[in-house]
Amino acid sequence: MNPKDLKHLKTWFADYVAGFYTDDPANNRTVRLKEKHTKRVCENIIMLGNALDLSDQEMILTETMGLFHDIGRFKQYAVYGTFNDMASENHARLGLREMATYDVLAVCSRDEKRWIEKAIAYHNAATIPEDEDEKTLFYIRLLRDADKLDIWKVLIDYYKERDEQPNPVVEIGLPDDPACSPEIIAAIRERRLARIQDLRTLNDFKLLQISWVFDLNFVPSFQAVKTCEYIEQIKATLPYSKEITEAVKQAHDHVNNHM
Repeated sequence: MNPKDLKHLKTWFADYVAGFYTDDPANNRTVRLKEKHTKRVCENIIMLGNALDLSDQEMILTETMGLFHDIGRFKQYAVYGTFNDMASENHARLGLREMATYDVLAVCSRDEKRWIEKAIAYHNAATIPEDEDEKTLFYIRLLRDADKLDIWKVLIDYYKERDEQPNPVVEIGLPDDPACSPEIIAAIRERRLARIQDLRTLNDFKLLQISWVFDLNFVPSFQAVKTCEYIEQIKATLPYSKEITEAVKQAHDHVNNHM
């Protein structure tokens, strides 16, 4: 791939997304949310790539991964009206099917296509494969980090404005109940990624987002979390309890230990 190929892919992506806008303002807000998210994930992956001293060719490749990582979200919302994979279908697989239908990666070499597809396939997975080569795993981890860094921003911005403009799609239909599930608290205290299957409330969802720090992979990613105070900002939206405070401290310590 070369810069001209990437420019072509960006044009294709913009045209594809344009087809999901309608006369419905609520629909358009949600589509625009994901379109802007994609742009910022590309910016994040460029930031991480520069910090990790990737080559020009690797930078083009990783930006392509960022560009298409959430392409399945647009059709998912159009068909199911939700971003909840458990209530619809896996948006990564849906996106890969869309890309195959339109032969989007025809400009890529066989290896480039494989790396892009693997990164997209696992960007939202609970765990990453153990039987892949190191280069493939590197790209998977890089995209996962770039994605998380922006999802934190998107959700924190949403929480700040939630009272004025609540969006059940963003909250994946979870009730705004003050309770927090013991399984979610336990995951953070044990310094591991919380499971989507254990979500019962919106507060669980917020704690799940804090647990994402245990799935970060690169020093610049931890530095970004620290600089932007993502953990503190999410914690500020949670009710006070000793359990939550102790759990969040584990996340803080994990970030500090990986700086």
